[in-house]
Amino acid sequence: MATQRLQVFSLYRKLLRAAQTWEASTGKRADTKEEREYIEKETKNLFKKNQQLTDPEEIRLCLKEGETRLEIAYHYKTPYPRPVNIPYGGLPPSMGKGKKAQDRLRRQAKPVYIKSYDEY
Repeated sequence: MATQRLQVFSLYRKLLRAAQTWEASTGKRADTKEEREYIEKETKNLFKKNQQLTDPEEIRLCLKEGETRLEIAYHYKTPYPRPVNIPYGGLPPSMGKGKKAQDRLRRQAKPVYIKSYDEY
């Protein structure tokens, strides 16, 4: 448990450092400021929302999401979440699966870096 706590604090510091040093891909000062504010606000909101978590597996998943989102942000040079392309009605009706089955498959197919956007 203490190790996970250290991992949480480490990720939090890493994200806030990223917010301080972030440079927008456009090179515009206004874009850089906006993206830095977004990173800081998003970090604080999600950590505050998840501070009551006690299940080690849930905490591990949140840590994985945070690390993944940071890697994706650096790779694509944008801090904003990447869109998820999960087509509605992607399963043919001949498979005999109804709307509930399609919704379940869509939830399962959702990438780890977008899990925290269920509330939005």
